[in-house]
Amino acid sequence: MRALCWHGKGDVRVDNVPDPKIEDPRDAIVKITSTAICGSDLHLFDGYVPTMESGDILGHEPMGIVAEVGSAVTRLKVGDRVVIPFVIACGSCFFCARTEFSLCDTTNRNAEIARKAMGHSPAGLFGFSHMLGGFSGGQAEYLRVPHADVGPIKIESGLSDEQVLFLSDIFPTGYMAAENCAIEAGDTVAVWGCGPVGQFAIRSAWLLGAARVIAIDRVPERLRMAEAGKAETINFDDTPVYDRLQEMTHGRGPDRCIDAVGCEAHGVGAFDTTMDKVKAALTLTTDRAHALREAIMCCRKGGTVSVPGVYVGLVDIPFGAAMNKGLTFKMGQTHMQRYLRPLLELVERGVIDPSFVITHRLPLDEAPAAYKTFRDKKDGCIKVVLKP
Repeated sequence: MRALCWHGKGDVRVDNVPDPKIEDPRDAIVKITSTAICGSDLHLFDGYVPTMESGDILGHEPMGIVAEVGSAVTRLKVGDRVVIPFVIACGSCFFCARTEFSLCDTTNRNAEIARKAMGHSPAGLFGFSHMLGGFSGGQAEYLRVPHADVGPIKIESGLSDEQVLFLSDIFPTGYMAAENCAIEAGDTVAVWGCGPVGQFAIRSAWLLGAARVIAIDRVPERLRMAEAGKAETINFDDTPVYDRLQEMTHGRGPDRCIDAVGCEAHGVGAFDTTMDKVKAALTLTTDRAHALREAIMCCRKGGTVSVPGVYVGLVDIPFGAAMNKGLTFKMGQTHMQRYLRPLLELVERGVIDPSFVITHRLPLDEAPAAYKTFRDKKDGCIKVVLKP
């Protein structure tokens, strides 16, 4: 089959690789009909994530048609149309029983690597390094799906691929980011980053009762998309974010802050951004955390900082400010299986059409160029859907 493979920093290629096979009775094989490039994939592309190996298949936002099922699979059958969440969960361990699926105790095949880096291992993830299981991803013609009775959600309506594809990651991720804010009546929510996750965080904040949403970015088309989602916007190229947010909130600061940027944040003329670049060049850090630092400084006293943005290693943050301001932090990979059914119901009812975020539709063979276009924010690129 054809699959997009990682071969080093900035080097991804569409290769011919062996077709996946059933390895466990609980597996399914899915023929991919649509898949997408995620901002998290760029962390792999840019070399920020350790334990990648040449030839690893990328991608964690796929859907398709079930082509084969293992003997122990009971919920799916050949021909079912499914969306596959990026988190691989067993459904029965201590954490899965608490619906904390991204913390599954059993699915990371390389748990010892993760334990050494993090203290404990989270769940295995599709297409996201050997530290998190070394599972092949879904930017391919076929995908092996472990624990097939727990992960995929069947699509039994006439909704298009584009309307449901983002149940695989970015819609639930943006929703959980907003939910983690514990939004109360009258709250102002500020969202750093108007990429795909940020766009869904904006719309989810409204769904969860925000009185006001402010979006922060520098890319005009991303800011326009945020405005189409009823957010007020700040272009950080034009104005200092802290000063503008204090002005907009009469000196109090936003009640809830969402860092939808993660470890590759940019800042304009900020001292901390310069230091991050120097440290990265000297391999003293893997993460540029300007957006997170700014959220901490801007958030009102007693407020909440929600972090769906991916971080990889050690991060310098103003922890003294966070402690003295009494901030609450809530973060983590998304507990995907918790959200699939309720968010699918929102799509089926017409409350939201997630396809609004798509700007580019391309065949799989054009994925290497699409990674660069997406990374460099060229050609108005916000979200790429690939068609194997």
